[in-house]
Amino acid sequence: MSGRSDRKQGEEEPVHASCQTEVEVKHGVGLHARPSVTFTRLAKSFPCSIEVAVNGSDVWLNGKSIIKIMGARIRKGSILKIRADGILAEEAIRVLRELIERNFDEEKKHGRTV
Repeated sequence: MSGRSDRKQGEEEPVHASCQTEVEVKHGVGLHARPSVTFTRLAKSFPCSIEVAVNGSDVWLNGKSIIKIMGARIRKGSILKIRADGILAEEAIRVLRELIERNFDEEKKHGRTV
């Protein structure tokens, strides 16, 4: 066996990171079915672990579990702490925060304005 990697020359190894952010849910009804599905689907697209804590709780929920996210009954005004650990953690935190800040893109999908 050669010691060669399948990685192309000059390509960097993905960075293993841990990061966290906090964001307020401003969606009118919080994370009901559609926003929960959108959130968990996006979370599952990243190879890192993603966890969510609601309103300062020290209980961290699996951010990739639709059951855990919907079961948390996250309402408008809730403060979510989102943390990720692993490859692409920083990007995962950024895009999940942006998704929440954009109200899960629901206004665009349903022709409503804020």
